[in-house]
Amino acid sequence: MFFHVLLTTKCDLQCKYCYGKSCEDMEADFGDFEVDYSLPSEISYDIELLRKFCEKDSEPVLIFYGGEPMLCMEIMKQIMDEVRAKHFVVQTNGLHLNRLEPEYVNRLYSIFVSVDGDEELTDYYRGKGVYQKVIENVKLVRRSGFKGEVIARMTVMEETDIYEQVMWLLNNPDYSFSSIHWQLDAGFWKNDFSKRPFAKWVEENYNFGIRRLVEFWVDFMEREGEVLRFYPFLGVMQSLLKGEKSLLRCGSGWINFSIQTDGYIIPCPIMSGIKDYYLGHILNVHPLRLRKVYVGLPCVRCEILRECGGRCLYANITKRWSEAAYALVCMAVRNLVESLKTVLPRVRISIGSGKIELSDFEHMKYNSCEIIP
Repeated sequence: MFFHVLLTTKCDLQCKYCYGKSCEDMEADFGDFEVDYSLPSEISYDIELLRKFCEKDSEPVLIFYGGEPMLCMEIMKQIMDEVRAKHFVVQTNGLHLNRLEPEYVNRLYSIFVSVDGDEELTDYYRGKGVYQKVIENVKLVRRSGFKGEVIARMTVMEETDIYEQVMWLLNNPDYSFSSIHWQLDAGFWKNDFSKRPFAKWVEENYNFGIRRLVEFWVDFMEREGEVLRFYPFLGVMQSLLKGEKSLLRCGSGWINFSIQTDGYIIPCPIMSGIKDYYLGHILNVHPLRLRKVYVGLPCVRCEILRECGGRCLYANITKRWSEAAYALVCMAVRNLVESLKTVLPRVRISIGSGKIELSDFEHMKYNSCEIIP
């Protein structure tokens, strides 16, 4: 199993798509859901409980998450020292990577670093000076000997030209990113849709940019014999090649769960405090026998469910956006899936000719990449 371990609810940034929107959404309720707004700001349970919980699973993968998990670096190191796990992963804003000793950095399997593209865009979303600090820390991690996967984790809004920003991250020689992932800021807040030109941007910019990126991705593999690690493409294309259908691709609710700062288990890290979906406490539940939570309507009636998997459990359950607004997100997902299906014959030819191999699409599933943006 995969477990997001929420080390803290605190963060030292005030990003436009997170802190900014949470302030604007302060008065928005969750309807009939019972929500606990008083979770501890840091882990309040004994790490020994986490150790005993994880030892019941022969291959647990622990993903350090927050807030900003590296604000609780000592707890993170304690867990790495005392809890047995197949792999450790961290999803971080990158500002504190320089403070983590190489012996711990090099025990991580993957490092997700929040960076939204070039300096201008990243600093616009995340705060002045963030970009340079993050990039310097990523370079330092590489110089310190880290050989694992460093994933640029973009949050995408209307100011983002997805093609230009992904290409920037790919081509800048100063970077040490192994992979790129992006997630649409869509359907997470109740009051933001009416304030945004989301429909116009999706139809006129984002969908077109995705089609350009897919073409570039396949052109590159044909020309260079390399499959670039663009996570939204990797996961879907691998399934198309294997003829596999997928459940929710991030794994939330069925193979990937989250442990709150109070030790209660939830299906998804952004479902913190939604007591209706508490699945038990690490003190008294078995990690391999957790109740499964799956997406419902309208996803289960969608014609691309087998490729998409449902996109987002939180959005499907809480329905923060209206059905009409969320249909625009589904349109963007269909565009991505159909673009990949269009180039599928070319990818098969490249595999058949020996230019690339099916194994080139392998990746750690459920590692915190949502796959479907």
